[in-house]
Amino acid sequence: MSPSSSPRVFTQREVARHRTKDSCWILQGTRVYDVTAFLRLHPGGEALLLSRSGKDVSRVMDGPPHRHSQNALRWMEQYYIGELEKDDTDPAAMEPGSLRERKKDADKPDGETTEKTTEKKLTKEDEDSPFNLCSSVDLEKDLVDWGKPLAWQVGLLGEKYDAWVHQPVDRPIRLFGNPFMEASTKTSWYWVPVVWLPIAAYLSWYCYTSLAAGTTRIVLTSDFAIPVHKYSFPLMFLIGWFIWSFVEYCIHRFVFHMKPPAHNYYLIMLHFLLHGQHHKSPFDGSRLVFPPGLASLVVGSFYVILGYILPEIVAKSLFVGGLCGYVVYDMIHYYLHYGSPKKGSYMYNLKAYHVKHHFEHQKAGFGITSTFWDHPFNTVIPDEKF
Repeated sequence: MSPSSSPRVFTQREVARHRTKDSCWILQGTRVYDVTAFLRLHPGGEALLLSRSGKDVSRVMDGPPHRHSQNALRWMEQYYIGELEKDDTDPAAMEPGSLRERKKDADKPDGETTEKTTEKKLTKEDEDSPFNLCSSVDLEKDLVDWGKPLAWQVGLLGEKYDAWVHQPVDRPIRLFGNPFMEASTKTSWYWVPVVWLPIAAYLSWYCYTSLAAGTTRIVLTSDFAIPVHKYSFPLMFLIGWFIWSFVEYCIHRFVFHMKPPAHNYYLIMLHFLLHGQHHKSPFDGSRLVFPPGLASLVVGSFYVILGYILPEIVAKSLFVGGLCGYVVYDMIHYYLHYGSPKKGSYMYNLKAYHVKHHFEHQKAGFGITSTFWDHPFNTVIPDEKF
């Protein structure tokens, strides 16, 4: 709901009726949130959120087992729908009224108050409250005009861009006004395997049959060459996949998370198009995988470099392993945002790790398919301590 509109008032009985997948409400103090749209996206899974539906989650928001970040609290405010009726709560918890009502009173002239509050200014405790610090994004007062394409606006944010882009919102982004350009930035997840797996299958067959001919050699000197057996193909395939995992880490850390100079309009815009828009709207399902056209630039570069330094069949064997690694990377990335993995599984922990990267630790946690490369480069997201 709009931050400027008057909040609706609900009874405890009304809130208790919304405890299903089709309608899931939770409480935080006297504030009511409809988190139905966030059920499948919640890193803890649907079951965890449903188990807390209709209840006050104030204690669990600050952990343990998980302390919610300022961005997570701000994100939650997007689902705020109203207040719990005063008579339906513990009187001690209600005095002196909800924070939103007290903030309204503080802004009004003397003698004017909301009906359910007394004349009382915000206390120091209120000012430091996470509800106050993490109010929902007011799209009418945001740094950009959400009614217009964002690609041409973000470069004007200058030094405010980095903080703005790392305050995520739950809404789709329009990058360009031109329908064709806008459509070219969106890709459904299934296009990644549809485009790349047939190529990977063909190259795997080609490499194996070529190696089976027994003519492939790695020449070390004019008098000495090492024959490459067909059974070495699986090993080269896995080496190629491993190389890709390093490339994946480097691109994510050094390209996608570069900090563009505040004075450079075009670098800011480029960063937003490459990755910034994903951090601003992390659950925009149409922009969670690479468009094949853009991906072909990275895939093509990988192929050319390998072909330049290695014999043809060896280079292609490594390349096809890397290509399959890329496909798995994109599929896992999509699943980490839209999947609901079983609690305790590898994907469950990986999803929680990736969500922390989005909401709290943007300068760490660059591994997507695994956290392997975060360890030697000291970018592992630290464990929470209570």
